[in-house]
Amino acid sequence: MQCAKILATLSLKLRRFSPPPLLFPPHFQKPSSYLGRFSAMALLDHPKDEEYLNKVITKRVQLFQSIQSQQKAHFQSLPHDPIKVVLPDGSVKEGKKWESSPMDIAKGISKSLANNALISMVNGVLWDMNRPLEGDCDLKLFTFDTDEGRDTFWHSSAHILGQSLEMEYGCKLCIGPCTTRGEGFYYDAFYGDLGLNQDHFKSIESGAMKAVAEKQPFERIEVTKEQALEIFSDNNFKVEIINDLPVDKTITVYRCGPLVDLCRGPHIPNTSFVKAFACLKASSAYWRGNKDRESLQRVYGISYPDQKRLKEYIEMLREAEKYDHRELGKKQELFFNHALSPGSWFFLPHGTRIYNKLVEFIKKQYWERGYQEVISPNMYNMKLWETSGHAANYKENMFLIDIEKQEFGLKPMNCPGHCLMFDHKVRSYRELPLRLADFGVLHRNEASGALTGLTRVRRFQQDDAHIFCRESQVKDEVRGVLEFIDYAYTVFGFTYELKLSTRPEKYLGKLETWEKAESDLTEALNEFGKTWQINEGDGAFYGPKIDISVSDALKRKFQCATLQLDFQLPDRFKLEYSAEEENGMERPVMIHRAVLGSVERMLAILLEHYKGKWPFWLSPRQAIVCPVSEKSQPYALQVQDQIKQAGYYVDVDTTDRKIQKKVREAQLAQFNFILVVGEEEAKTGQVSVRVRDKADHSVMSIPSLLQHFKEKTEAYQ
Repeated sequence: MQCAKILATLSLKLRRFSPPPLLFPPHFQKPSSYLGRFSAMALLDHPKDEEYLNKVITKRVQLFQSIQSQQKAHFQSLPHDPIKVVLPDGSVKEGKKWESSPMDIAKGISKSLANNALISMVNGVLWDMNRPLEGDCDLKLFTFDTDEGRDTFWHSSAHILGQSLEMEYGCKLCIGPCTTRGEGFYYDAFYGDLGLNQDHFKSIESGAMKAVAEKQPFERIEVTKEQALEIFSDNNFKVEIINDLPVDKTITVYRCGPLVDLCRGPHIPNTSFVKAFACLKASSAYWRGNKDRESLQRVYGISYPDQKRLKEYIEMLREAEKYDHRELGKKQELFFNHALSPGSWFFLPHGTRIYNKLVEFIKKQYWERGYQEVISPNMYNMKLWETSGHAANYKENMFLIDIEKQEFGLKPMNCPGHCLMFDHKVRSYRELPLRLADFGVLHRNEASGALTGLTRVRRFQQDDAHIFCRESQVKDEVRGVLEFIDYAYTVFGFTYELKLSTRPEKYLGKLETWEKAESDLTEALNEFGKTWQINEGDGAFYGPKIDISVSDALKRKFQCATLQLDFQLPDRFKLEYSAEEENGMERPVMIHRAVLGSVERMLAILLEHYKGKWPFWLSPRQAIVCPVSEKSQPYALQVQDQIKQAGYYVDVDTTDRKIQKKVREAQLAQFNFILVVGEEEAKTGQVSVRVRDKADHSVMSIPSLLQHFKEKTEAYQ
């Protein structure tokens, strides 16, 4: 009744009809706070919002409560037998089936743990803290300081964001995950003609923090496909998702406050765990990434359990903005893009120097680590992609070409071509492991709205390699790849994390093959000696993988390297090698691996990581000779020639500016070494050496300088 009175009063003021009451759960003390999110101006500007609020949300909440009541009654009717809950340290806690929850177990351990545990894992499956346990189990609890805790925290924050967006603008929500980079979350929604920008952020954040203040619990129900379609019948985007779900898929729906959302979960216990919330940016997106589908708007957000961490993150973003690779690339004349070739970048001479250095760095390691370089075609008949499975699962991301009434596709990856290379002749076990490396140009048809500098492009190159080996060789090959990655990332100054992603719910191949592969990966990781974590059920359908995320100088995480086992492609292409005489023909295991990942993306990451100050070995501007006067120019040119002949990038400033100005300009241009020469240096055959960002200088002979350059290059400094 209180809701109806508030709505009636608001409607009288606006000379509109009085809507029916909105249902809210009994734990909310001030249900009217939801209605307050629809400002009078919003109702005046968007008359459909009122109808949306009263009919759609009311219907969803009613259906949710009805199904929830039935399910609770069912669980209460089940026998609540005693169960044993085993914790990671081996200790055992007692509980009751269909009654005790991970939160109850946490409370039994300590109040602090219960206040900080965000999510649990029950027998390897992520589980809501308040969801009843269904039997004896192993239990792990995760706080915000774990990947599982952070991802869940940000996924739940996306629901809080979605609630604010829906209540504020009456939009149709689409999807709202945590970001793949592991920094925050976003929500895509359809707004019609409304365009969101930073001016809207204050009201969105206000709505989100109201949800936080209300301590809305995240509640879960399981529904049939028919029930899900009824709940979301007003939202064509959710209906499409539901209709595309497999017949045997368990469908879950979550609720927090007025938001009822289709979601597999799990979520944090309630909204009050989110103490700090901010909108970061708004951008356009296409439904399901398809440029021919509906145009959506994406709002990105970030949240934390305390204000201090949010302030630190915002400060990090401000710092990162100063060193955006697109701005630095323009300033240093490294690369540019053009509207006539979106997503494909032009590398200028200085940018090409860096690009080539990265490629040369990897190629040198190939030589030392037993890889064989190959070159494969850029374009294949679609029959190849049908065999590999990409035609069915990846075709919309490919550039297609009709040639003589046949369909061809530009390659988005090298692996199918490498399968053809393996298969072009009879192979023997003596040839394995066969490590094929390919810097071929790849093309992926990314949506124009998703293109982002060098980090999301359409044309790129990878340090792509595929290792064909016997099952008995998997462990050693994986360890070798890990050592390769460690070597490269140490040179770049990255720290990194390792995760073993194991067999997913839906997988291809034999169970024993998966178990053997996971065992080999585990042994390889243990022998490698670095700390690693397990990521249950997150492997690819065709094989387990090791995920490697790097952290740069600004503590941002990136996924660059790849290490995946693949049983599927060798089977699809019927690859075989002759084993020892008594064993006949056997199927190889295929290992996909990359260290840099996309060369373009790695170049962008390094540019920001070094803040534009390239180390000498990678720098496109290693040295510049600055003559003090016109009299010194002939010697300056001679010095330049000697350094250039030794294989280093060196310029000479022959302008008539004063030497102080030349030195300052060279420092701003990020030359690593500034070599000042005057009449004295010309007489003695020396140079006055200034190092970037240092005020002092020293005098060196040319041979000594070149030796110094050589040492820095060999040490990757």
